[in-house]
Amino acid sequence: MRAAIASAAIAGAVVANAIPLDKIKTVNARDVDTRFPYTGPAVPIGDWVDQTINGNGKGFVRLTEPPAVKPSSSSPTNNINVISLSYVPGGVNIHYQTPFGLGQNPTVHYGLEPFVLYSTATGASKTYNRTPPCSAVSVTECSQFFHDVQLTNLVPGATYYYQIPAANGTTASQIMSFTTARNAGDRTPFTVAVLNDMGYTNAQGTYQQLLKAANSNAAFAWHGGDISYADDWYSGILPCASDWDVCYTGPGSELPNTPPAPYPAEYNTPLPAGEKPDQGGPNGGDMSVLYESNWDLWQNWMNNITTKIPYMVLPGNHEASCAEFDGPNNELTAYLVNNKTNSTAAKSNLTYYSCPPSQRNFTDYQFRFRMPGAESNGVGNFWYSFDYGLAHFVSLDGETDFAYSPEWPFVRDLTGNETFPTESQTFPTDSGPFGTIANNNWKNNSGYQQYQWLVNDLAKVDRTKTPWVFAMSHRPMYSSETSSYQANVRNAFERVLLNAGVDAYFSGHIHWYERIWPIGNSTIDTSSIVNNNTYLTNPNVSMTHIVNGMAGNIESHSTINASKVLNITAVLNQYNFGFSELEIHNETTVTWNYIKGIDGTVGDTLTLIKRNSSTATTYPQPPHWGFGSLRGFFNNAWSNLNCTWSTLNV
Repeated sequence: MRAAIASAAIAGAVVANAIPLDKIKTVNARDVDTRFPYTGPAVPIGDWVDQTINGNGKGFVRLTEPPAVKPSSSSPTNNINVISLSYVPGGVNIHYQTPFGLGQNPTVHYGLEPFVLYSTATGASKTYNRTPPCSAVSVTECSQFFHDVQLTNLVPGATYYYQIPAANGTTASQIMSFTTARNAGDRTPFTVAVLNDMGYTNAQGTYQQLLKAANSNAAFAWHGGDISYADDWYSGILPCASDWDVCYTGPGSELPNTPPAPYPAEYNTPLPAGEKPDQGGPNGGDMSVLYESNWDLWQNWMNNITTKIPYMVLPGNHEASCAEFDGPNNELTAYLVNNKTNSTAAKSNLTYYSCPPSQRNFTDYQFRFRMPGAESNGVGNFWYSFDYGLAHFVSLDGETDFAYSPEWPFVRDLTGNETFPTESQTFPTDSGPFGTIANNNWKNNSGYQQYQWLVNDLAKVDRTKTPWVFAMSHRPMYSSETSSYQANVRNAFERVLLNAGVDAYFSGHIHWYERIWPIGNSTIDTSSIVNNNTYLTNPNVSMTHIVNGMAGNIESHSTINASKVLNITAVLNQYNFGFSELEIHNETTVTWNYIKGIDGTVGDTLTLIKRNSSTATTYPQPPHWGFGSLRGFFNNAWSNLNCTWSTLNV
């Protein structure tokens, strides 16, 4: 909450100057409200059999992943556990994480030769009082101090080598490398790895294919939210329910679309003794039965990728807080509100204050990444933009900071003349606003700082240098799985994007792969359909929309009956996990390939061509579509889905 509210229990941003961190006063810059007490367990653990932080060998296994730096001692007192790159203008930000402070400013040595690291950059650190603290967790499996060092004025498109030196008990990293972004206007082709909705469970195939891309052709990764699925820590304590597709019982567990989707072998792991059939999997939560350990372990796991290529992220709903909803018998109310394990409650009483203070308001997400919000006049990790070669990339917050957003600020909870909501008026995912809202009129999109930023950012794009413009938020505007939030996202952003001639809008949230026909203002743009796998751009009229939410996660696939697939959908895959590659060839042509995690094969391909370009003239132009021919075209295109003509209803 950006309003002036009660002092938070967490420690906010800490700027590391020339004095030790333990001498620096922490300030609350993350606006977590603590007016009402948290009444749950000191450390929520989603395992009724084993309520210990590090595990006692019973219940669900506590997974581990190796840290970014292997400690030189068998009993380290501090360690560099996570290293992650991101772009800043003219260079990169090197973000790294340790369980304890460095006692000095974070630094990075770097240069153009691996053994001549002639330059040193100094940055800043920040921390917060996480739950549980790293003093209660293994040194190599916990992050509580977050360090950012910017390397700027670098040569574009060049390979640099870097090393993080030892400090306060850490071991120096090995010498690693990255390649800087190409300047805006550079015509060299490049490829971007685009993904959403990953987590750890069901994401092993995606990880392997993404790692191959990072080691070969991917310039950077662009992850559109639902990153670690930390808030699924409680999946192992929620009993199976008729309205939820996942039921883990050991061998023979029920998963959506399995078969025909490949059955994950890990689900054949027997249910641990004493645990009940649940909505989770063999690990309880998506990767851990503790919220912040999910973050730690996912980031450790991703080090082989995030140390090599910039990993650009956006917020998703699973980054907001420790809980989105209650269990079928209000198990989370009993645990987080009433502090009763393995119990139920008569009704759900989850509020904003039901999560520990460190697990509210996107706190972990804000600390664990460093995107170029400030450098692009955006806000932190929430909305920002950057250029690479022939393209301008726009990252949007599809969760907060627009009218009727899925997660919202306290001002929307108020009634009458209230200044702050009562405890019962709030919701677990209440968050933001991370920018300003003019006159606190939360119903007016044009009054939001994010909306105003988007208009200004797109107005400054130089299409002679970056003819391609791509936007992404976590939430789709269109899908055959319809929901009220889609209209709200459209109302906030669609007209601005269309007016600016944005070429494509990527999203996730729905756990499948879905390519939409070119569309604008809820109307299919038939003039932009060359064939099933080729579209033309059409500024002011339509954009390409792709729902790319199939990287993994414990919640598994979304499902829909073929008879309910809408006429806006060109391709739909509900069975395979994976990610996508966006390849910018030149000023007139890009291709999009959906890569299946199971074997790396291409599940869908799309060529997008600039209208009125010389490339476009080499393709047969779309016919003049009458209603009958349009019906025939779509029915033929949908034949692999066994779909029939349906009315557009979004």
